[in-house]
Amino acid sequence: MSKSDFLNAIVRKKASKPVFGTGTSIVSRELMTHVGAAFPDAHLDPEKMYKLALSGHTVLGMDVVMPLFSVCHEAAAMGCNVNWGGPDRMPESGKPIFKSIDDIRIPADLLRHPGCAVPLEALRLLKRRLGNSAAVCGKVFGSWTQAYHYFGIEDFLIMTLTEPDNVRRILEKLKDVTIKFANAQIDAGADCLLLADHATRDLCSPAAYQEFLMPLHTELARELKVPLILHICGDTSDRVGMIAQTGLACFHWDTKSGTPAGVRRLAGEKLALMGAINNTMLLNGSPEDVASAVNAAFRAGIDVIGPECAVPLTTPLRNLKAIAETVL
Repeated sequence: MSKSDFLNAIVRKKASKPVFGTGTSIVSRELMTHVGAAFPDAHLDPEKMYKLALSGHTVLGMDVVMPLFSVCHEAAAMGCNVNWGGPDRMPESGKPIFKSIDDIRIPADLLRHPGCAVPLEALRLLKRRLGNSAAVCGKVFGSWTQAYHYFGIEDFLIMTLTEPDNVRRILEKLKDVTIKFANAQIDAGADCLLLADHATRDLCSPAAYQEFLMPLHTELARELKVPLILHICGDTSDRVGMIAQTGLACFHWDTKSGTPAGVRRLAGEKLALMGAINNTMLLNGSPEDVASAVNAAFRAGIDVIGPECAVPLTTPLRNLKAIAETVL
């Protein structure tokens, strides 16, 4: 079964077949047209979100589906003025809304806001439809990424240098948003969760990861009762070893971090790895290029093979299909 194979793969248990999938968006313009569900409606309508997410399995042949296609769901529920984009544009969270930790208010109706309520309903629909056919993955954002939305990237990063104690308090407070939304997704049927935290080396030094984020990621791995897949964009070669010590089940890595074999060495034997298929190659290459990359990932011991991050909206559908169609 695809579901059991995927769930085994993300905890480094033996699967009965090669496993394909991603915890980030698989949506392209061609896929939207193919299934008749498009942005921005697929961010705001649970039926359309469900339909588009389902195509990850029914059209692309992946072993997992994930319906939260943007980075803005928590931000919308927390009060950001989100622009939900369109078929050619991903959503944006708008201007920062907080200046200090005292401004942080977690709404009592957080989970009833469409930013949260829509994906929760889509997860329920996916769970009922798929059963054991494919795993259902939710997605939450960590405190570090949420703080970018609420305080602004530049102001927050300056704060990590000038007010580290306040940063720790901010991260601790925003952790409640992550946990509340995560548990609601688990209750709605998520078999696992992608934990996205944009802490690449150009925004977060190895020392900052160890000081601020490693303790939080360790706590989330312990607190949440489904396997967690950490996703960080960009070059993370300097922190894969630290990630392997957090207790997180799986790391969804960007090819900027190195070759599949190189990242496998950095991760060690315990941490499962997801990804390995470069988005630029998916965008501009051929199905034969995709097949070559899939084979290289399989030989290197990548546990779940798929795109390294949310795919570009102009990615050819033939290239997305080629991932799971590759004969290994």
